[in-house]
Amino acid sequence: MPDFEINGLLDTGTVAVKDVHCSGVCRHRSAEECAAATHLVFPYRGVYMRHVGSDQSVADANHVLFFNAGEGYQVSHPVTGGDDSLVLAVSQPLLRELAPVALAAKGDEFGFRGQSLRIDPRAQALVALLRHSLSKGSIEPLEAESLALTLVCRSLGPRTTRSTGATHARQRLVDRAKVLLASDLTRRWSLAEIAAEIGGSAVYLTQAFQQVEGVPLYRYHLRLRLARALDRVMDYEDMSTLAQDLGFSSHSHFAAAFKQAYGRSPTEFKHAASTKSA
Repeated sequence: MPDFEINGLLDTGTVAVKDVHCSGVCRHRSAEECAAATHLVFPYRGVYMRHVGSDQSVADANHVLFFNAGEGYQVSHPVTGGDDSLVLAVSQPLLRELAPVALAAKGDEFGFRGQSLRIDPRAQALVALLRHSLSKGSIEPLEAESLALTLVCRSLGPRTTRSTGATHARQRLVDRAKVLLASDLTRRWSLAEIAAEIGGSAVYLTQAFQQVEGVPLYRYHLRLRLARALDRVMDYEDMSTLAQDLGFSSHSHFAAAFKQAYGRSPTEFKHAASTKSA
């Protein structure tokens, strides 16, 4: 499709990794598409909505999305600017072995139950490390395979995933808030501003967001901003400039938040992604 640019980064027969850019021109629901094989999609820039029947899921850097073989879906882009995702395809036998039974749908061919799961900062860092190291050629195929499988395990494991029993109305309210937060990562939102934009009370929104996502609004937004830093860190020599461009109040605030989330400073992470055996 002309709306997509696909860059193959790795294909060993066991694991395939692609970097996919979408221009995001389709604001309303696209024509229905169908994945030929089951794969995991890790958005790392931008935001879009994925629709499977009447169900929808927000695709942003805090989530992994599941595209099941033979399952029809549609995509829409409520925010301009397009999006980028790292796409992982793992062989069916290995995927069956890695995925917890609770996440697997019934059927002869493996597929996931549900559209998406929230991932933690560790998984976000693995997405960026895998993409940057493959793009720069600083990692051997065997190591890249291991890193990709670690990412799959981390994303599907109990330490990072979260399901919710929220009502349909609460889920849709939270979805609107997530799209709003992703639409302007540099803005210092107030709770009242978010509530006014999406049409709900601040108290109700706070409670609903905590129930659905398991983290407060401010932390969710911070993780989106830090994920953007993971994406852009290779392009900056001066981390103070990166901090400023992402709307952080200071370099020290940015560096501290980055290290707390990912266990390394921005400079250390950049070095790791550029060095073999990162």
